[in-house]
Amino acid sequence: MIRKPTLVLNEDRCRKNITAMAAKAKRSGLQLRPHFKTHQSLEIGRWFKEEGIEKITVSSLEMARYFSEEWDDITVAFPVNVLEYATINELADKINLNLLVESLDSLTHLNRLLTGDINLYIKINIGNNRTGIDPKDHSLITRIVEEIVSSKHLIFAGFLGHAGQTYSCRSKIEIVETHAKAIGIMTSLRDVFKKDFPNLKISYGDTPSSSVCDDFAGIDELRPGNFVFYDLMQEQIGACNSEQIAVALACPVVAIHSARNEIIVYGGGIHLSKDSMHDREGRIFGRLIETNDQAWGEIIPKCFVKTLSQEHGIISVSDSLLKRIKIGDLIYILPVHSCMTANLMKEYLTTTGRKIEMFNPLSA
Repeated sequence: MIRKPTLVLNEDRCRKNITAMAAKAKRSGLQLRPHFKTHQSLEIGRWFKEEGIEKITVSSLEMARYFSEEWDDITVAFPVNVLEYATINELADKINLNLLVESLDSLTHLNRLLTGDINLYIKINIGNNRTGIDPKDHSLITRIVEEIVSSKHLIFAGFLGHAGQTYSCRSKIEIVETHAKAIGIMTSLRDVFKKDFPNLKISYGDTPSSSVCDDFAGIDELRPGNFVFYDLMQEQIGACNSEQIAVALACPVVAIHSARNEIIVYGGGIHLSKDSMHDREGRIFGRLIETNDQAWGEIIPKCFVKTLSQEHGIISVSDSLLKRIKIGDLIYILPVHSCMTANLMKEYLTTTGRKIEMFNPLSA
């Protein structure tokens, strides 16, 4: 029985999401290298293996070490942290390790510190403006490529980009247009370098474009991650529908304030995360769904997480829900950002009552 905030996983929905993305990649002739930072679980990773997935993406070297127990081809999709050279060397001896660089300084450190071979992708800024080299800076890119190929332990793998700007889209049309521009940047860059490096790979990925778009011409591999669970943000973007969202935070009701049409739940920012989005009710932190534990229904109208503190969740509820809710009841909340919620909770309880463990960096 659930007695405290618990992240509940709908395994059926999750497996369907995995199957659908794997089938799409296969139809498109793409290598699916899913990002495991969303679910962070060896067991859920095995569900991907059932769909023929052999290569994965993670967001840290510690996470790569965790998954290296069962996976032997891993990309760390984060600019290389040269201070973790010991972990890099450890993993390079064990698996096919792919890292990201975007500066000559990083290469200088790697050349000095590495004892084993690693594959390097050059991170390209394709519009997200977070990390990556300006794709028009061919001079810098060329110098980095030359430095890689002249190195003893570095292997030039290709170019990698993340179209994170699709998260600002609010329709499928916007996603398709944004995706087309990002793909164009990557394929144009390939055209510049393909004569000297005919085998270079183009790695690309984000959940909105991977879910919505169909044209991936010029791309070799896809790296979406959030699709395994989806969330309210993805629904708002147009990447999924609410019936595809595969995780919900179960929270006990601890107080009822009828005059304000509000209930208080044990489940705050340290459980759900404080990621929010703007919807018809304004800023929200989650939405409620109908459930009888194993069966999940639709989103309950006019019921949403209004605000969060550390342990408290303040829920605005409709008159109809207020009439039937009681102290000690459980409510199920769909998260705005499932990656963050999962990262905070560190464990899943399936709708059939089975616990699934996750990566814990404190024990890495």
